[in-house]
Amino acid sequence: MKINIKILLPAIASLCGSITFGQTTSKQISHNTFSWVSMNSSLYLNKQWFIMADAHLRENNFFRSTSFIFGRVGLGYQFNKNVSVVVGYGNLLLSPTTPGWTTKSDENRIFEQVQLSAAYSKLKIVQRLRNEQRWVQIITNDTKTGKNKFTNRVRYLLSATYPLFKNTNLPQLTITDECMVQFGSAVVYNTFDQNRFFAGIKQKISNTLSFDAGYMRIFQQKNNGSSYSLSNCYRLFFYYTLPPKISSTK
Repeated sequence: MKINIKILLPAIASLCGSITFGQTTSKQISHNTFSWVSMNSSLYLNKQWFIMADAHLRENNFFRSTSFIFGRVGLGYQFNKNVSVVVGYGNLLLSPTTPGWTTKSDENRIFEQVQLSAAYSKLKIVQRLRNEQRWVQIITNDTKTGKNKFTNRVRYLLSATYPLFKNTNLPQLTITDECMVQFGSAVVYNTFDQNRFFAGIKQKISNTLSFDAGYMRIFQQKNNGSSYSLSNCYRLFFYYTLPPKISSTK
């Protein structure tokens, strides 16, 4: 199965870039700093089927207080080395940003994704399209209302990795951009949700474990449509892959 990634979803990438950088004039923008760590795992049951499991912790400033805690699990199928699909469930516990509030908002989501990868000489490209159905708990005056806000969010990620050295055990340069748009009756002013840009290094620890570390810029539009947040984020993500067992024959 051959897929030309050069023509996959260019319109989405163009739209995200124009929205992200073209709507900041005369808007109310708040600035934040986060530290974000995570463990992202792919546990293969055989050559095709695998379990995807992520755990994320994002902290305000340098681990001063919790911004959110997020867990995600899914069942995936690997068509070949370049194409995979996953369906699963995630739960996010979001801390309030209003001073003096203590009630956390709980979010449940179901997701479906397809991921494509390709290599052009030394350059490795990954594209991921993810659709999420999200039920976000509504908090009013620091009190749970018992109601949820439902949205359908589409996310497109494009990532590029390039080795800086001939030795593959040394760090590689990695750049990623992900754009998110959302839909639904509860979405009135902010169809554009957010854009995440990341630049850093990717380092191999072993054949099954690696990490990337660097800077992430998060630009997000709030519900009222006129307020935005621009966040500087220090990111450290670990990646663990448990390959399928190879049966031996005697």
